[in-house]
Amino acid sequence: MRAANLVKLLFGVLAVVFLVAPLVAILPLAFTSSVFLTYPIPGYSMRWFNELANANVWRMSIINSLIIGTGTTLLAGTLGTLAALGLRNAGLILPGLFRTAFLLPMVVPAVVLGVGMQVFFVHLGLANSYAGVIAAHSVVAVPFVVVSVTASLAGIDRRVERAAASLGAAPFTVFRRVTLPLALPGILSGAVFAFATSLDEVVLTLFVAGPNQRTLARQMFSSIRENISPAIAAAAFLFIIGTLLIAAVALLVRRRTERLKQQVVEV
Repeated sequence: MRAANLVKLLFGVLAVVFLVAPLVAILPLAFTSSVFLTYPIPGYSMRWFNELANANVWRMSIINSLIIGTGTTLLAGTLGTLAALGLRNAGLILPGLFRTAFLLPMVVPAVVLGVGMQVFFVHLGLANSYAGVIAAHSVVAVPFVVVSVTASLAGIDRRVERAAASLGAAPFTVFRRVTLPLALPGILSGAVFAFATSLDEVVLTLFVAGPNQRTLARQMFSSIRENISPAIAAAAFLFIIGTLLIAAVALLVRRRTERLKQQVVEV
């Protein structure tokens, strides 16, 4: 038994190292004083973060990413939550078919989606606009929200909702005061995934965004093609730290909601 546990621990450590090693390798280069991404680091400097803040192209790409990421989070979070609630309906015909339809953007190649959206958005007048980019990013972000919220709703005891209804609460009141608070951890987790998906999306942005909607991920992609600069490592550092902070907030809210759910069940 001890040998089996040791093997499991070793396997877990190796898996974590495999996942984290690329980050450990690139993040220190964000603080290099050199103009090249090379080891050993000749000296440490904040010059590349200053470039992100002062260079117009980098500054605008960060602002665009925040605008588009926030819009994607709100739109995908709303649509994904409504979809998960609809899939929860016991009277829904062919729920598996609808669930598969919502998950299709996760498996369809991004190039295929990008070409289709570009043609479709041109007819709608959404090409080269913030609304078009937000809609495109929401398409690939909604499946993550659906999966997260569906898992959260599956953990809600239906008897709690029926008890609220039996005490005279209207359906909307039951949803607002019982279902929504208990499903909040899944909604927040889905929102984090949606925001991270929007920040990381490059292919769809290349197809549907114009020069004024250049995101940070697209700018990083363009910079890699032209010149590999440590500014890319600095941008990656901001990516990772921002995502971790959002995930930490979501985790804190999840724990608080889990405690609330436990109190409700005990009552």
